[in-house]
Amino acid sequence: MEKLYHIQLDDSHGAKYAILPGDPGRVEKIAALLDQPRLLGVNREYTTWLGTLEGEPVLVMSTGMGGPSTAIGVEELYMTGVRNFIRVGTCGGMNLEVMGGDLVIATGAIRMEGTSREYLPIEFPAVADFELTGFLVDAAKAGDYRYHTGVVQCKDSFYGQHSPGRMPVSYELQNKWQAWLKGGTLASEMESAALYIVCQSLGAKAACILNTIWNQERRALGMDDTESHDTMRGIRVAVEAIRRHILWEKG
Repeated sequence: MEKLYHIQLDDSHGAKYAILPGDPGRVEKIAALLDQPRLLGVNREYTTWLGTLEGEPVLVMSTGMGGPSTAIGVEELYMTGVRNFIRVGTCGGMNLEVMGGDLVIATGAIRMEGTSREYLPIEFPAVADFELTGFLVDAAKAGDYRYHTGVVQCKDSFYGQHSPGRMPVSYELQNKWQAWLKGGTLASEMESAALYIVCQSLGAKAACILNTIWNQERRALGMDDTESHDTMRGIRVAVEAIRRHILWEKG
């Protein structure tokens, strides 16, 4: 096949698995945990490396920030043969139990964004694949990492979250934020809802693990809150989850 327009990849990589960070700067760091990693391509926000785990090809490709570029990347990777997607990224904690440095494994996402609405009606839930999520949980336990499972909030505007009061629609942003909190939402980020809905539409599998940087709700209440920019916990868990899934598939 010809190389696809945005990601500039064809199907010659042979990978059924892809790890998806948002930041292109993290791709090589993730690929270093694979066997025989090599750079495959760079175009726009999509930087791609290819390696192997247990003899199986695995891609690592950045998606950039937000739902639109994530959806394009997932669509085109699917066209090249990828069927299993794990997003590894960062988030801000919301639930008071979630602290900086904790891992959040997103079992579902609040669709407070626009991309997924062009795939399925808003009533359709954005949920993770049960099997892939189970392997993330198993890997987090094996690594003895502090983690949480549950729903995250997915939005389009970073500053709509962090400076809602100056937005003309502050009445909506602030009221809904309180609703998400009362519902027990764990954290906020920007890609999971699009990832889940696109994969559900395509019939692919998707899961998501997030490194918590801080928790603004804990800070607002004067509670202790460690700030952490260490993304390696989630990266190690994502790689190990794919390894476990490959071995399970092989029986």
